[in-house]
Amino acid sequence: MTADDSFGRLDDDDYPAYTMGRAADMLGTTQGFLRAIGEARLITPLRSAGGHRRYSRYQLRIAARARELVDQGTPIEAACRIVILEDQLEEAQRINAEHHRAAGATTPPAMSQNG
Repeated sequence: MTADDSFGRLDDDDYPAYTMGRAADMLGTTQGFLRAIGEARLITPLRSAGGHRRYSRYQLRIAARARELVDQGTPIEAACRIVILEDQLEEAQRINAEHHRAAGATTPPAMSQNG
C-alpha cells in the first residue's frame, strides 16, 4: 500500500484506523468498555496482523452511542441492544426512502384527459 492509498482511506468510515487505546481515548472511556461492547457483539473490530484490535469511525460512533446510554444508567447489554435496534431502524428508513425515490422515478406519466 502506498502513502497515496492510505490518504485515500482517511475519508472511509469503515477503515479500521484506530487502535484500541486511541479509540478509548477518543471516546473518553476504558479499553474494558470497548472489550465489553465487543463481547456483546455490538461491534467487531478488525484485527491487525499482530492481533491488535482496530476500530473504524463508524464503529466509534456506535460505541459513543452505547457509552451515552450506559452513562445514563442503562445496563451495557441493554445499551448494546438499543444501539443495534437504532442502527437497524436507520438502515430500514434509508432503504425505504430509496424505494420511494425509485418508485417515483419509474412511475409512468399520467395519461392526458384528452387522449
